[in-house]
Amino acid sequence: MNLPLIVFFVSFTLMFLLRIPIAPGMMMASAFYFALSKNPAASLDMVAMQFLTNMNASFILIAVPLFVFMAEIMNSGKVTNMIFSFANALVGKRKGALGHVNVVASIIFSGMTGSALADASGLGSMEIKAMREQNYDDGYTCAITAASATIGPIIPPSIPMVFYSMLSGASIGYLFLGGVLPGLLIGAGLMIYTAIIARARNYPEGQSLKPREFWKLTLRSIPALFSVVVLLGGIYTGVVTPTEAGALAAFYALLVSVFLYRAFGWKDFMQVLVNTVRTTGTLSLLVGSAYAFSYIVTIEKIPNFVAGLMLGITQNKYLMLLLINVVFLILGMFLDTMAITLVFIPIVLPIINQLGIDLVHFGVVIVLNMMIGLSTPPYGMLLFVVSGISGTPLKVIIKEIIPMIFVLIVVLFIITYVPDIVLLIPRMSGYR
Repeated sequence: MNLPLIVFFVSFTLMFLLRIPIAPGMMMASAFYFALSKNPAASLDMVAMQFLTNMNASFILIAVPLFVFMAEIMNSGKVTNMIFSFANALVGKRKGALGHVNVVASIIFSGMTGSALADASGLGSMEIKAMREQNYDDGYTCAITAASATIGPIIPPSIPMVFYSMLSGASIGYLFLGGVLPGLLIGAGLMIYTAIIARARNYPEGQSLKPREFWKLTLRSIPALFSVVVLLGGIYTGVVTPTEAGALAAFYALLVSVFLYRAFGWKDFMQVLVNTVRTTGTLSLLVGSAYAFSYIVTIEKIPNFVAGLMLGITQNKYLMLLLINVVFLILGMFLDTMAITLVFIPIVLPIINQLGIDLVHFGVVIVLNMMIGLSTPPYGMLLFVVSGISGTPLKVIIKEIIPMIFVLIVVLFIITYVPDIVLLIPRMSGYR
């Protein structure tokens, strides 16, 4: 530990304790290090050259603003209404139906956006309003909305998987395929929990549609649902790259919202552009600051030190996966998902490679781990989103979401120790 490195870690810790946003905090701590360090690799010229070279070579990153744009269009047009209505029709007459609808709608919507926050803020407001009208408890309503939103980045597409692919070199296509079964497993777990709670609290039943009404609604929903086919079909048939598929699906979503559902005007389009630029700018700031942070960690050989330390504890890959899961679950309670992805994943990747753990399997496991962090107190972002939408106090939501977090953690450990759940569909598609 040299003086610049000590100043680097101390200043970052202080900024975290002072509640300075994570991106400026990482940038300021990095600036202190670069100012004090005499390491030739720590010169600003070298850092800028490395950053620009790596970012220019990461074409996959272009997919991120395209997925954000698509999510904004889905939330602004009539698409979210169609998804909610279709999910409601699928669930039918069932105890606690709207709780199940919440989960089913998230599963469908996850195939269009790749963002948990887009799910919670778009579908969430509609779901919370509908559940309140039927006298569901506010805490449960917000908790199931937040918990089901974690499915968003697990079922493809997935913005966190794009960043993991950039860092690890794992195939983004196979990562997307690997998330399908775990995402459905989360949905099944939350629906089982919902069924138990609905009976215990005597939540109202849903309404079943007549066959003619059901098929009429299904036909109206097909254009919205087809965006999943456009996105994933384009990738897995090899017609387009994941980045091109993001552009194609965003363009398709725009056409559907404007010409088929006629629920998207010029003002809506301008607002979508503003929101997309704002979100992309936030992500870009995080990427830049995290890159500087990670660069310092790399030139100081901290990943090698951590790898040696952890491998000194155990070289059993199953115990190592347990240790990494526990560490990342704790990090998720306090840090932003993007910060964890860009700073801490590069530190553990040497360990994963050394133990021969499959990168696609590990990628899906760690993305689910970080998504759990979005719903975990005290700083889970999804908790703040649903609290802001509904006006429900955080303490009420936290009390209700704890059992749901337990369900998510059970699924996490199932896919951690049964890798075939993650790798089944990728292997069927040629992954070795």
